[in-house]
Formats: sequence, structure tokens, C-alpha cells
Amino acid sequence: MIGRFFIPKICTNSKIFMPKICTNSKIFMPKICTNSKFFIPKICTNSKFFMPKICTNVLRDYYESNKTVPLSIHNKFEQLFKDFIVVGGMPEVVANFMKYKNFNEVHRIQSRIISDYKDDIAKHAVRSEKIKVRACYDAIPMQLAKELKKFQFSTVEKGQTSRKYGDSVQWLLDSALVNGCYRVSEPYLPLMANADANYYKLYINDTGLLCAMYGFETKLAILQDKIKGNAKGGIYENVISECLIKRGYRLHFYKPDDNREIEFLIEKNAEVIPVEVKSSNSRTTSLDYFIDDFEASIAYKLVSTGNGIVGVKKTIPHYMVIFM
Repeated sequence: MIGRFFIPKICTNSKIFMPKICTNSKIFMPKICTNSKFFIPKICTNSKFFMPKICTNVLRDYYESNKTVPLSIHNKFEQLFKDFIVVGGMPEVVANFMKYKNFNEVHRIQSRIISDYKDDIAKHAVRSEKIKVRACYDAIPMQLAKELKKFQFSTVEKGQTSRKYGDSVQWLLDSALVNGCYRVSEPYLPLMANADANYYKLYINDTGLLCAMYGFETKLAILQDKIKGNAKGGIYENVISECLIKRGYRLHFYKPDDNREIEFLIEKNAEVIPVEVKSSNSRTTSLDYFIDDFEASIAYKLVSTGNGIVGVKKTIPHYMVIFM
């Protein structure tokens, strides 16, 4: 199952990859699963999806030892990760793809789920917020495709600010249809104490649904490794944000000026750890500055290529986010 593919604490000594059925309802959507007002299918309990034959303790060994993952193994996992981006973790979608392996059918179900979400907005948002909530939700894919540095209300409606749309965004956050990532003024514990509640990014809760909102041709471009431009970066940011949420992290980012930005900061082992996400394997100037300025003991660079480490900067493929 896709969800368990990104939940690393389960059955790590098993001979196959994550075989046991996970009963944690937070796998797919941390809050919305328990809210009866929303259309949410039951959690898929079939464990056969995304089950490479390599065992997780071997993959973890590559992660912990920094030994280079053999190209044949890396290519397999990288393609599985692309499948995960496109299929996502919605239980009904996962179950269908496990059975039929048909991306057209996946897209059909995802499109219906998105329509159901919008129906739920119409049913459950208060009258004054219905149109505004829908407009904010629809604006997120466009903003991610442009890799905007924060959620901009002016793209929802020209000239508008949080005064008009702030409550609508909060509705989306409370329903867990989206995940918020907040800018911090200083990268020190606790991050929430340094977070700016008015300066944030929004990510769709399921990257498969995000891709469905972009359309089927975008999905094909992802699967065939043909997607380019800012949209690619936004999609990869979204999927890593989703994985970090599923790992139990809160989302924050650090942007000290117009030239530097760390996509995610996480709290782990009593310190703040920077995570920079690259859709390819480009330079990490912002991460290098962060390491020097704040003497980080470990810093992550997530890429589509192989793994390695230089100093405290640990480069790992996107799929290794399961071990962070």
C-alpha cells in the first residue's frame, strides 16, 4: 500500500517491504479521516501495493551507511516514487490501482473525489465562506506550479488579502484538505514559537489529487520523467510535505531573504534539521549557508539521483524520506 510505503516504523525487519497491515488512521489524512462530514473512503488494508522485493533493512542500510544504492535498485524505487506521486494515497484509488494498474481509472476516481471534496465545501462551509473556500482550494495548484514563496491571496482574487480570505484558508486547514507550512523568523526550537501565522505555504493533502487537478497529461509527464519547469518543483515539494506530515512532523520553512530558502525545517533529536528538496540534483546554496550559519549537525538534500554525504550534508533520493 502506498501509505505504508512511506511509514518507516512498521515491520522494518521483515523479509519484504512493510508487509503488515497498518491500522493507524493517520496514514492518509491526519485529521479528516475522523470527520464524518467529509467523503473519505475507508483506509485500504491491502498490503500488496508498492512492495519491492528488496527488504527494508537493506534499504535502510544504504541510508545509514551512506553506501551508494545500486543503480538497478535506485531506478526501481525512483519509478515507484513517481507512481506514488501520481496515484497518491487515497484508499479507493490505491485499491483500484492495485487491482487494475490502470492510470486512466486512477484519474477517473481521483476526479470524482475532488468533486466530492468540493461538494463537501458547498455543504459544510458556512454560507458566507462557501465560494471563498472553493476559490482558495482551486488556487493552490496554480500557486505551487509557480513556486510562489508564500500563499498569495491576490491570486485568488486580485487585490485581496487575508482579511477577506483568512477564514477560508483556516477552514481548509481545519478540514485537513490542505497542509500548512509556516515561515519561521529564526530556526530555533521550538519552531512554532518563531512561526509567522500570516506567512505560509499551502500544500494539497494528497499529491495524487494535486496531479489530478493538473490533468492527465501532467501525470504522464511525471511517469515518463518529462515534466519540467516550476511545476515540477512544486509537485516534489508537495509530495515531500505529505511524507513529512505522515512521519509526524510539523511543517515550517526558513526564508531569511529573497535569495535564500530552506523548503522544510523539522524538529528531531532535540534540534532543528533543514531539508532542501530538489526535483533534480542542482546546487544547494541556501542549505550550505544554513549549515555554516547555524552549525547544523545534519542537513538533508532530497534529490532524484543517488545518495551520499559531504560533511554534514546528506544527499538522499526522495524515496528515502521514509527513514528521516
